[in-house]
Amino acid sequence: MFDKILIANRGEIALRILRACKELGIPTVAVHSTADAEAMHVKLADESVCIGPPPARDSYLNIPSLLAACEITGADAVHPGYGFLSENARFAEILQEHNIGFIGPKPEHIRIMGDKIEAKRTAKRLGIPVVPGSEGGVTDDAEALKIAKEIGFPVLVKAAAGGGGRGMKVAFSEHDLSTALATARSEAKAAFGDDAVYLEKYLQIPRHIEIQVLGDGRGNAIHLGERDCSLQRRHQKVWEESPSPALNVAARNGIGETVANAMRKLSYLGAGTVEFLYENGEFYFIEMNTRIQVEHPVTEMVTGIDLILEQIRVAAGAELGLTQDDITFQGHAIECRVNAENPLTFLPSPGRIRHYHPPGGLGVRVDSAVYAGYTIPPFYDSLVGKLIVHGKTRAECLMRLKRALDEFVVDGIETTLPLFRTLVRNPDIVNGDYHIHWLENFLADGGTE
Repeated sequence: MFDKILIANRGEIALRILRACKELGIPTVAVHSTADAEAMHVKLADESVCIGPPPARDSYLNIPSLLAACEITGADAVHPGYGFLSENARFAEILQEHNIGFIGPKPEHIRIMGDKIEAKRTAKRLGIPVVPGSEGGVTDDAEALKIAKEIGFPVLVKAAAGGGGRGMKVAFSEHDLSTALATARSEAKAAFGDDAVYLEKYLQIPRHIEIQVLGDGRGNAIHLGERDCSLQRRHQKVWEESPSPALNVAARNGIGETVANAMRKLSYLGAGTVEFLYENGEFYFIEMNTRIQVEHPVTEMVTGIDLILEQIRVAAGAELGLTQDDITFQGHAIECRVNAENPLTFLPSPGRIRHYHPPGGLGVRVDSAVYAGYTIPPFYDSLVGKLIVHGKTRAECLMRLKRALDEFVVDGIETTLPLFRTLVRNPDIVNGDYHIHWLENFLADGGTE
């Protein structure tokens, strides 16, 4: 096991990792920018190191500063959390070159899955169903038109190095294709420094289903069921739940075993999430995230498995201590991402929190690093915290979530809590009848039932 873990992140995920380390008896090192000097994870860690000024490129993305922090403190492993350097293959390699453990996948797997075209090729080779589309990047408009006609309009133009909805454009007809290609290439170049794009069939009203996996890098891998992440705004997840209201046991077990078997073939190491679009009973691979997900608590609530702890164990060289038969699913869980944003315009609302009262009670979990008097800085994402609720059934879970949302108080800044109080009472949400465009349509109509 590791002797000391440096947490190369901030906010709620840094605190979540710190807590897992504490339970394992492993000392922790918190790193922080000058803007995060009063952050909760800094206060609770065994040691802390300031790694730079507020801009992420000068602090949380500053690899030399992180290496120096490891050397100063004697940390022999780094947990990257999510975002920042969590899917940077070169960072993982550099740590290995300095005999520092990286609590995440093998660099080659990060690199493969970080390239959307190569990820799709790999998924197909491993037996995972993929969305019909181009075999690789499309280099000119004539080639794109030929492929689009073969798979049928509408088509989605996607950045090969993309993520978060950037570099994605829909072409509903031949007339739209040229503009969609040019715009996607331009956005991809600006956002990722790579203008390579590829085409996929655009599914009309799919759901977004993702499968959580764990592997030990030795050919052992399991799945921990699915999360339904279909409630999204601008391709950003807002609400996640498990199990999906759209899947039955046979569908869940089928796609879960397909993914787990692929991870065994790959000898995948650590936690990962394979994401799909699901429509008319069919799954279509879209990407794999080679890190812990923001929404991982949903899976923890229904399986009782500590995913962060398992990440640390296998990264330290332990065999996966779980078999597929050990995984059972109990009840239903829902997560709401509470952001420091205006609930109607979604404009960021950084500032000082005057009063903070998280809800409690049976089946209620809040993953947050804020507190009364804490100032949310304007330099990073706007996540205040995650409200995760568990119940024996989905109906019980929704009733508990309604109660918990009404208890939740964050005063001094605007948050998205009012949006969730509306959603939890909406008939479509209560019935589980929604898809990836539902929330955008709901908001376009003024956010009314």
